[in-house]
Amino acid sequence: MSLTNPFGDLRITDPQAMRALAHPVRLAALTYLQRNGPATATQLAPHVGATPSVVSWHLRHLATFGFVMDADQGGGRQRFWKAAARGFTVELAEDDESQNAVRMLAGQVEETARQQIDRWWAETEPALDHTWRRLSGPSNTGVRLTAAELDKLQSDIDELLGGYVRRAKADTPEDARRVRILRHYLPEAQ
Repeated sequence: MSLTNPFGDLRITDPQAMRALAHPVRLAALTYLQRNGPATATQLAPHVGATPSVVSWHLRHLATFGFVMDADQGGGRQRFWKAAARGFTVELAEDDESQNAVRMLAGQVEETARQQIDRWWAETEPALDHTWRRLSGPSNTGVRLTAAELDKLQSDIDELLGGYVRRAKADTPEDARRVRILRHYLPEAQ
């Protein structure tokens, strides 16, 4: 895994790492750490739907693949964990093992995203003021592109978003809010 994209996300190429992350407790724990910062297994447990001992085991498993690491805080018996990166991307390969692992991870990521979207509509959207409500929600656009054009489009969007993702806390406006952006590029078969 490497950190070669404009967001500082882990780029996953190992099918074993993809399968490891495809577990709902592991993905939920990693997502929580990426969003909220360091936490112990006990603190994570109510957010990921597992006992502290089960969460601890899953965190150690994530650590073997470099997704999480020791946060070097706390003391005594408490072990704080932190995410190794802000997010992740998956590098597709042509072999069957990699493609199956990508599908497995994508399925879990999609399920997690569906749950986040459902919670957002039920809990967050009703509380938004008109300005935020107008700027939020789904978008669905179809476009005809060559493979090279899609690659450039993805790079251009990554570059634009990268400036906001990497922005220092001191440079972030006081009224800024965390915004989840979900992107899918779904080329149709001919």
